[in-house]
Amino acid sequence: MKRFALFFLAATLLAEVSGVVTNQTTGKPQQGATVTLYKLGGAGMETVESVKSGADGRFAIAQTPEGPHLIQTAFDGVTYNHMLPPGSPPTGIDLKVFNSSKKQPAQAKVATHMILLEPSDAELTVNESLIFKNDGTLSYNDPDGGTLRFTIPATAGKVKVMASGPQGMPVERAAEPAGQPGAFKVDFPIKPGETRFDVTYTLTTPTEFAKKLTTDAAARVVVPAGVTLISDDLQLLGQEPQTQASIYETKKREFAAQIQGTGSLQAPQAEGGEEEGGEGLKQIRPRVYDRFYIILGLSLTILVLSFLLLYRRPTPAAPKDKQKA
Repeated sequence: MKRFALFFLAATLLAEVSGVVTNQTTGKPQQGATVTLYKLGGAGMETVESVKSGADGRFAIAQTPEGPHLIQTAFDGVTYNHMLPPGSPPTGIDLKVFNSSKKQPAQAKVATHMILLEPSDAELTVNESLIFKNDGTLSYNDPDGGTLRFTIPATAGKVKVMASGPQGMPVERAAEPAGQPGAFKVDFPIKPGETRFDVTYTLTTPTEFAKKLTTDAAARVVVPAGVTLISDDLQLLGQEPQTQASIYETKKREFAAQIQGTGSLQAPQAEGGEEEGGEGLKQIRPRVYDRFYIILGLSLTILVLSFLLLYRRPTPAAPKDKQKA
């Protein structure tokens, strides 16, 4: 019995998390990368241990992972995540890193820019989503100048930015002033793959909106059902079948529009707590939408729908005593 206990203890002590760090820019093992193992639990991320990769890129952490764990690899100013789900092999792990550039690589560009306008009687809520696609082997990282630079009306209220990298969870990032009024920059690396920024702010002018785009990508402006945009700078593409939201495309990098009507993509809730109109989403679309699908293409339609569903937030039901009143 004692011999079995000693054997179990020795096996536990020998257990480790190990693998190799590979630089995808050079195609070679990467020396000197910092590999940190985190335990994920109710208390958030708890550091287990940090090590440096050796000359052959190999690393080893003498710990036994129990439950979900996360490995973060820091190299050249950028951190890369690798999840270790329960039951996954703790050895032979291949961690990928990239060289980083302070200058924006040609392969790292804004592929999609969506702008959602939700006007009420008193204010206009603006949600902008920008998706970078980096098809290269360099991470774009500029802590001083920011990797995302954007402008909003100088009269806008507090701006909030959420950012998420490839296989990462959204995190809030600071929007720092970038010189001119209404100009901001965000420090967040653009790694190879897809990186998304969501920018939210409000305006006290719900009947008009003007915007100067800071990227070459054309933007698509979305408004809820019941809202219309009047502008020579925008082209109406059609309506999204499920939400009836209207979708416009910008004709140039600077545009202005008059807004008629009010509306929101927040989904109302029934008294029982479930969203109303669930079955209505299954209606067969009229023929007018066939032309809409042809214009946008299937990939864009899916992208627009995912964008709309992101902002179609449930509105909490009012207490029953207030509902009766």
